[in-house]
Amino acid sequence: MAQPANTPFLICRRDNNQIAGVINLTNAVLGPFRSAYLGYYAFVGHEGQGFMCEGFQAVVRHAFRTMKLPRLEANIQPGNVRSIGLVKACGFSQEGYSPRYLKIGGRWRDHERWAILAS
Repeated sequence: MAQPANTPFLICRRDNNQIAGVINLTNAVLGPFRSAYLGYYAFVGHEGQGFMCEGFQAVVRHAFRTMKLPRLEANIQPGNVRSIGLVKACGFSQEGYSPRYLKIGGRWRDHERWAILAS
């Protein structure tokens, strides 16, 4: 995450300041394309409690207002139901499907492409 095109965020619980998860803005392009990718994960014991959705909303606001990005994209494996539910709940729309998008665990994996646009 040390590259200038990447911005990491820790998602912390308000009640006890424990780190609940991570959201990373990666490969931010600031020319005419102006977009970035989202990568994220929740830590065990913090999933399904709304912490990531609240964190997503804050990161999206930062990306749109501070970084002036008009769009963010998340690429998710089709079987990752919880991740798809998270981006849907946070206002992302499915834009497409990318076969053999990313090599994970030694295998090429298909991904759904989800995005959110600044209003």
